[in-house]
Amino acid sequence: MIALLAGCTTPEAASPAPSAKASPGSRVVAYFTDWGVYGRDFQVRDVDTSGAAARLTHLVYAFGKVTDGTCATGDAWAAFGKPYAAADSVDGVADATQELRGTFGQLRRLKARHPHLRILWSFGGWTGSGGYTEAARDPARFARSCAALLRDPRWAGLFDGIDVDWEYPNACGLACDRSGPLALGALLGALRTELGPEAVITAAVPGDLGKLAATDYAAAARAATWLSAMTYDFFGTGDTPGPTAPHSPLTAYPGIPRETATADATVRELLALGVPRDKVLLGVGFYGRGWRGVTTASPGGRASGAAAGSHEKGVEDYEVLRKTCPPTGTAGGTAYAFCHGQWWSYDTPETIKAKMAYARGNGLGGAFAWELSGDTPDAQLVRAMADGLGG
Repeated sequence: MIALLAGCTTPEAASPAPSAKASPGSRVVAYFTDWGVYGRDFQVRDVDTSGAAARLTHLVYAFGKVTDGTCATGDAWAAFGKPYAAADSVDGVADATQELRGTFGQLRRLKARHPHLRILWSFGGWTGSGGYTEAARDPARFARSCAALLRDPRWAGLFDGIDVDWEYPNACGLACDRSGPLALGALLGALRTELGPEAVITAAVPGDLGKLAATDYAAAARAATWLSAMTYDFFGTGDTPGPTAPHSPLTAYPGIPRETATADATVRELLALGVPRDKVLLGVGFYGRGWRGVTTASPGGRASGAAAGSHEKGVEDYEVLRKTCPPTGTAGGTAYAFCHGQWWSYDTPETIKAKMAYARGNGLGGAFAWELSGDTPDAQLVRAMADGLGG
């Protein structure tokens, strides 16, 4: 049983006031990473057999590169080189020499099985956003290159649009950018002109309020189908001594290190900046962040550093954590777990449904997840998103 932390603010109490005509968003979106097909052994077939594909409205393939200010392929072997045997293929048919292979070939077969599913190609990401500064100098050239790549004869018709994952425009991520507050909007506008009104054009936007202030996100939203608010990784992103805090709180709770480091604060800020609520997607993580050397079960304890993770220090998939360190409490609308001297925070099907109720009640455009390989084999987290949004 997860005990609610005394004095926590409920999601409903902290919600922005919904508009009179607010209606629930139906977009259920999740990322699929190119590197997941290797060590994680998470293939497109798993998106189908888990039941996720039947419930998603959009799948976002990550990542393409931004090279010399233009769109380029990322891992070519994973994308269209890797052959799939019949047992690993979406439709049970092995790749033939003349067919499109790799993840792109499997995505084409997935789309044939689920015609409702729209597929986007995301460019950038945390380590791949450096090229956006040059792209912003000539948005039209950037857009032409992206359109040409999407229309490549080898996979023409597979992608329904583009996701711009620029971390972060006119602000600092892995590197600092000074392209100006209108740069993102100019890129999205050029993509809209090049790809047309029916294309799905989206952008991942920061959860940090300071970074949001650096760009005109209302202008960006005018050309975008939606903006995906990265409302996770607020805490626990380094090898620090704490204090322990949930990385993806929906609302503030007593003792939170920063009052504005919540999904609710991000949503409020985006709306205040002029982004239409139906163009805001709430972000959820299919993973947890954790510390080791912790002696206090509740948030706010000290630690000796980041906990060990299967693929990255301080990070672990939900599918692993639900077994190795089950939740012992909730804070700010997300779960935390204390076990064996470790302290983890992560979303569960129950907390995701509550977050979807928040999104639905505030007329948001839906929700997205980073990323599918962290879910269970029967897609419990995707199901919670779809059920919570009324899908």
